[in-house]
Amino acid sequence: MRISVSSDMDEPVARALVAELRGRGHDVVPHGALRPGSDPQWAVCSEAAAREVADGTSEQAVVCCWTGTGASIAANKVPGVRAALCTDAATADGARRWNDANVLALSLRLTSEPLLKEILDAWFAAEASEDAEDRANVLRVDRIGRGGYGDTSVS
Repeated sequence: MRISVSSDMDEPVARALVAELRGRGHDVVPHGALRPGSDPQWAVCSEAAAREVADGTSEQAVVCCWTGTGASIAANKVPGVRAALCTDAATADGARRWNDANVLALSLRLTSEPLLKEILDAWFAAEASEDAEDRANVLRVDRIGRGGYGDTSVS
């Protein structure tokens, strides 16, 4: 799988993330502090990684900043992106399962290397729910991201 990865800082966990993804056989496209000459500002590099998901050049992305919040916010501004800030494996599983998240946001401050592996295991093991209510919610979020409101019901 082709995965875009961004980080605003060249931190050990960011380097471990790239190594772990490559070790799992993924094609990693680095952004920000992970790519020499790239703009490391969290808003810039998170947007760049998210846009690659939105335009289909990458299947997923992982965006990182100190708290993970800014990276998540920036990625979620890109239409078609559903970024989830995950601090544990259960949240990563739920984000993929119920929200069909296509961008994982991580905190460089909170994520240790063992926790990173647990989060990635859960993220890649989970599949998007086929439940009608879950799918309706995901479609509604996509409509909101395109500037629409849709109807007021979830179904």
